[in-house]
This record gives sequence, C-alpha cells and structure tokens, in this order.
Amino acid sequence: MEILRKSCAAGAGEAYGTVVIIDVFRAFSCEPLFFYFGAKRVILEADPNRAVALKEANPEFILVGEVDAVPIDGADLGNSPTHIMEKGRAFFEDRTVIHRTTAGVTGAATAIDTADEVILGAFVTAKAISRYINMKEPSRVTLVAMGDRAKQKAPEDEACADYIEHLLTGSFYDPIAVFQRMVFQETAQKFITGIKAYLPREDPIFCLQKDLFDFVLTALKIGDKLEVIQVE
Repeated sequence: MEILRKSCAAGAGEAYGTVVIIDVFRAFSCEPLFFYFGAKRVILEADPNRAVALKEANPEFILVGEVDAVPIDGADLGNSPTHIMEKGRAFFEDRTVIHRTTAGVTGAATAIDTADEVILGAFVTAKAISRYINMKEPSRVTLVAMGDRAKQKAPEDEACADYIEHLLTGSFYDPIAVFQRMVFQETAQKFITGIKAYLPREDPIFCLQKDLFDFVLTALKIGDKLEVIQVE
C-alpha cells in the first residue's frame, strides 16, 4: 500500500486512489454527529449560494454551514460540534442535513472527480478509517490535510494525517509532541480565547478526541448531489 501526503486545496486536486480528506477543525468532526443523532441523509454542498438555495427550496432540511468560519446567513447552525450537540437527537433525527464548509466539504467536492473513493477524515473516526482501509487493501492511499481555510497547513490536520498513517503502517507517532503542536497555536487558540460565539471553547476539546465513532463516512455522487454514506 502506497501512502501519499497532500495538503490544502491544491492537494485535494492532486489526490488519487483511496483519498482521505481530513478536516479536524471542524467539518469532519461534525459529520459523524449528524449520523449519531439520527440524520437520515447528509448532502455536501461546496457552494454557499447553492447550499442556501437548497435550504430555501426544502425548508424542512437543516443547513449547517460557514464561509471562512462565519456561519452562513440563513443557516440553522454554524459548523460547530458544540452547537450540534446542544441541538441533539430531537433536532436531527430523520432529517436531511446540508453541510457546507470552506475546507473539508470543498476538499471532498474537489477530490470526488479523481479519487477511487473519498473518505471523510478526523481524529474522532481515525481508527475506524484505518481498519476500513486495511480491510479494502487499496494500492494507493492519499491523505489530504485540508488546513486552515484550505489555504495553508494546519497542525491539527497534519497531525491527524500522521495518526492515520501511524495506524496504517506503524510509523512513529508521539501524542504529547502532537498535542503541544496543535494546541499552542492560532487554529486552536481562536477557540480557546472564546472571543467569538461561533467558535466555542468546547469545539477543540471534542475535535481532538481520538476514535469516538466506530463507523466510516464516505462521499458519493448520487445524481447531482454529493452525499455522505455511513459504512460500518
């Protein structure tokens, strides 16, 4: 199994084989929660205007989305696992979720055209992802750390790629050094300072938990929609 490492939007455009699009803060830490709380369907929509239009055409759908971390006007929620958990099962069960984010969702939408398979990656599903990949035994795996707004590398996404590679190959992984690298820098500190309500302090606590869910989420084109499929 050949494992390639890529980063940011450019990396998503260069990804082939089995592709893991990694967005720890926060898109693909949020995605498993939709299914945990009983959502029946999740649609990934990279274009914020199309996401809003889809919500307007289907008012019963839930729109969870942001542009550069700021919640989309007309969305039910921003891209926060804390706010998703506050809503809980009563809000999500048996409903359709539209999800739009600047890094993770756009990365998945980019990679879908060239990848054999697109897996949505974060710490919370990392062990399930490694188990799934080892079971399928693909010849090539591309780990794409989407980074800060898909423009520059972010420590948490690179560290998650390190962790998944460690699980797949046994490569060295130092969790203490990784924690220091992730927490004491801007992409985590913008939450910890608590200055902006749409960046809750609790979000990185959840997003940096390892292996909370035992299922894998993949992206699949169904008609004209990019949908998320839960794989046990």
